[in-house]
Amino acid sequence: MSKPVPIWALTCLTLTLLLILSLSIHAIASEEDELDGLEELLAIDEEADAEGDGGGGSRTTEAGVVSKAQRIVIELNSESTRRVIDGNEFVLVLGYAPWCVRSAEMMPKFAEAANVLKEMGNPLLLAKIDAERYPKAASGLGIKGFPTLLLFVNGTSQAYNGGFSAEELVIWARKKTGVPVIRLNSVNEAKEFIAKYRTFVVGFFEKYEGTDYEEFRKAAVADNEIQFVETSDIEVARVLYPDLKSPNQFLGIVKSEPEKYVAFEEHFEKDKILNFLECNKFPLVNVLTELNSVKVYSGQVKLQVFVFAEADEFRNIRSTLQEVAAKFKSKVMLIYVDIKEDNLAKPFLTLFGLEESEETVIVAAFDNKASSKYLLESDPSPSNLENFCLGLEQGTLSQYYKSQPIPDNNEAIVQTVVGKTFDDVVLKSHQNVLLEVHTPWCIKCEDMRKQIEKLAKHFKGLNDLIIARIDASVNEHPRLQVDDYPSLLFYPANDKLNPIKLSNKSNLKELATFIKKNVKTSDDTGISTHEQTIRDEL
Repeated sequence: MSKPVPIWALTCLTLTLLLILSLSIHAIASEEDELDGLEELLAIDEEADAEGDGGGGSRTTEAGVVSKAQRIVIELNSESTRRVIDGNEFVLVLGYAPWCVRSAEMMPKFAEAANVLKEMGNPLLLAKIDAERYPKAASGLGIKGFPTLLLFVNGTSQAYNGGFSAEELVIWARKKTGVPVIRLNSVNEAKEFIAKYRTFVVGFFEKYEGTDYEEFRKAAVADNEIQFVETSDIEVARVLYPDLKSPNQFLGIVKSEPEKYVAFEEHFEKDKILNFLECNKFPLVNVLTELNSVKVYSGQVKLQVFVFAEADEFRNIRSTLQEVAAKFKSKVMLIYVDIKEDNLAKPFLTLFGLEESEETVIVAAFDNKASSKYLLESDPSPSNLENFCLGLEQGTLSQYYKSQPIPDNNEAIVQTVVGKTFDDVVLKSHQNVLLEVHTPWCIKCEDMRKQIEKLAKHFKGLNDLIIARIDASVNEHPRLQVDDYPSLLFYPANDKLNPIKLSNKSNLKELATFIKKNVKTSDDTGISTHEQTIRDEL
């Protein structure tokens, strides 16, 4: 006969089943009513804010605002991703990873933009997904790196190509959801507008019609970064653009920097307006950040001068830089990089071999069309800086190539070549040159180094041959184009411009045979005096 089940066991089992059932019902309801629940949560937040004010009108704490804004952004998961995207006309998705620094920087800006858009009544829904936690769902959306922003319109994705500040996110979102231009009808509206926007395009038209106005609207739709504003009231226009002189039709850009107002002076055509904005949207001196770096590099101005300095030093020279930048606007872009920011500065400085430099100000330049680089090697005074920019614009600067200090090769069996001595030792010498090209990170280079040293000892007395090596990581020359390491290049005495590339798998005997075949002594007897030594060694 079986024993009766104790009452306490039945009670526990019943409670457990009820708990599981409750959680299941809650989960289903949560999935079905996620957006409704979100609205309720925000309503509770607003009530809590009102109670916290206590009728005294005190502002909600900044932390509370951020917390509230972050809750507006829907957190997607494996189950909800497609439902949210397919169930809404406009969804902007942020794909992130918890460990990604740029994702962490992006989160508060994304939340702030969500809060602003909600207050505006914009239909765009902002959502985020932890691509590390839900890799399959993220991959299905097309998220491959972090952070990634994608806009979904009726379930179909579009790449995000706007800026990364909260303001830029809002501008881009409004344009993509059918509000490319803000219309202002009163002076008060204009004052409220300029309190919110640092950079914008203002268009003044007597009537919102005609070919010019249509081109203005087309440009507003095509541009993804700058807020366009229009008015037909001259007083409103002058609040937005105080430098407005004529009551006629007008277009201009406003920025929060010394060069605050720039007028458009061409015919109203979409492409001309967009070109005008591309040349004038940046500050006179751009401060490089990780968030704006892509926009700066991909800008229309391909001649770029970088000024590396500490923040205090930059403040001292900023006005000078702006004066120089104003003279080369739309031709040369000036960019400031905090030299203490390794992630931003070091990759550039390494290109010049200056990552360990103790200079307080370093000025370098790039021609991004020609993939060439230049260095201001004199004092960065205003006149020198201006001449440097002028030389870059006119193409008269000498390209810069990295080089270590000139070495002492008097006792060396294998000569060390650097960027500064490549011409004299390799190209201009009357001897044959066997050059080993190596780098510190090359695993096979150490074996090659030993081979070359043995070879140099065997042919030590051969005057018509120089055996040398160069570290390509810190030395450059326009005639040295190597993409694999180690590389062995043989420069014949009578044809230095056409070096022979030898296999880096060649053994000592094969290298010696090659030298015997290609290098002759002064009496043209070859190198037979070394043959037996090499044969014995092998």
